[in-house]
Amino acid sequence: MTRVRMTVSALEAAHLTDIVLQFTDLLAEAIDGVDDPGVARLVPDGYRDAAEDAAEFRRLTQDDLLDRRRDDAALVLATLQRDGQTRRPQDLDRADAEAEVIVELDAGAVAAWLRTLTAVRLVIATRLGITTEEEQDDDPRFGVYNWLGFRLEGLLQAIED
Repeated sequence: MTRVRMTVSALEAAHLTDIVLQFTDLLAEAIDGVDDPGVARLVPDGYRDAAEDAAEFRRLTQDDLLDRRRDDAALVLATLQRDGQTRRPQDLDRADAEAEVIVELDAGAVAAWLRTLTAVRLVIATRLGITTEEEQDDDPRFGVYNWLGFRLEGLLQAIED
């Protein structure tokens, strides 16, 4: 896989940073033992028809899976920084918000982005009760879910090019 370059606005980069930071907070709570349905969706059952085996599988794999998701999110956040600074939406004025940001990703960062955007979408889908694409309505919360899907699709297209 070659390097990928994505162009986003500084405001998009700042919002994505905010979303991924919220995701890392959620992962930290899960690692600390807080049970959350969104996080449970990130740690699939190893066995569908054997509850005891599924619980044991989850016990043995959950921490490693969540650690990897946290590491992926940290890499995404690092690629969104500029000059070592984390951009947040509230820190941008209008001119800064419209500025173009080029995000360059190597193969490892591309994989981290793909896994992180997918994981965040899974958490949001769980929160919104989405199980199929047809279940969306005019609720503005679907906007973030769809925007992340748009960015995910753009990243996949960049890989193919």
